[in-house]
Amino acid sequence: MSWRRRTLPDPNGAELAARLRDRDRTAVAPALNLVDDRRPNAREQARILLEALEAPGVQDKAVRIGLTGAPGAGKSTLLDAMVRRARNRGESVGLVAVDPSSRHSGGALLGDRIRVRSGAADPGVFFRSMAARDRLGGLAEGARAGVLILGVAFDQILVETVGVGQSEGEIADLVDTLVFVAQPGAGDLMQSMKAGVLELPDIIAVNKSDMGPIAERTASELEAGIGLGVGDRKGWKRPVLRISAQEGHGLDGLEAAIAEHRGWLADSGELERRRRRGRDRAIEESLTLRYGSFGVEALGGRVRLTACLADAPNEPGARLLARLSDQIELALRSGTSESTP
Repeated sequence: MSWRRRTLPDPNGAELAARLRDRDRTAVAPALNLVDDRRPNAREQARILLEALEAPGVQDKAVRIGLTGAPGAGKSTLLDAMVRRARNRGESVGLVAVDPSSRHSGGALLGDRIRVRSGAADPGVFFRSMAARDRLGGLAEGARAGVLILGVAFDQILVETVGVGQSEGEIADLVDTLVFVAQPGAGDLMQSMKAGVLELPDIIAVNKSDMGPIAERTASELEAGIGLGVGDRKGWKRPVLRISAQEGHGLDGLEAAIAEHRGWLADSGELERRRRRGRDRAIEESLTLRYGSFGVEALGGRVRLTACLADAPNEPGARLLARLSDQIELALRSGTSESTP
């Protein structure tokens, strides 16, 4: 018997976007697969999909929350607790967990999918594991597109990364509220400052507060660091909370702080500015990865790129990326033809 390979139809970006706007969750998995597909036709359909999702009036209103912190701090336990509480309120949840990459296969180790059990059989929860793929920022390239897709279909988006530090600041450009989960006794204030722990988060949650004096000392040191103005936010006083994700202590206060920060973002206009910054940095990074510094110079250098981004504050990121890519490729071809005898 001979076997013929089944030919599947090419994915349609516009159709998937329409289904996502209708909150059809069966469209989420094919949409995420589409943006991960590197084939030329799939890349074009992914651009159509993302453009449609970034159109005015369509952009997601989901609450984007990032969780980061050192391994062993209890991020996965907290993630599980937050999912259960959101579902008890009737909110749907999309999760993006950026796991360490396997050195052999390059895939995600899927540790959080094992530990976060509350959404295993819940249709109101969608879990996407992604491999960091040696990215210093701690985020896979597809994580940004993934958050945009999930944000249209779900009420709350939770993003957990490998860790935190000066080289892992990309998550701050992706989420609206970044929560740093601190481990009691993990180091003194100076070590935290050198690691960049105090520069990135909007809220600091000292987990395992039931450990007593050692947890209290860690919280006091972090409060002292914020008092020094490290990573200061004008108009937002960053709280240091004591929680126990395992026991459920302090989670009401954490949710209240997230809601208060969300209100401050909206009232101050920082929410729009933060999302635009995330768009701009994602475009700059994508162009640099794709064309290198030589390609950015062909566009006119960093100054010119910054000006192009500033001149198009409301243009969908996918469309702007495609337009700038076309300009770079045209400039590179022109430069090659001029230097060719």
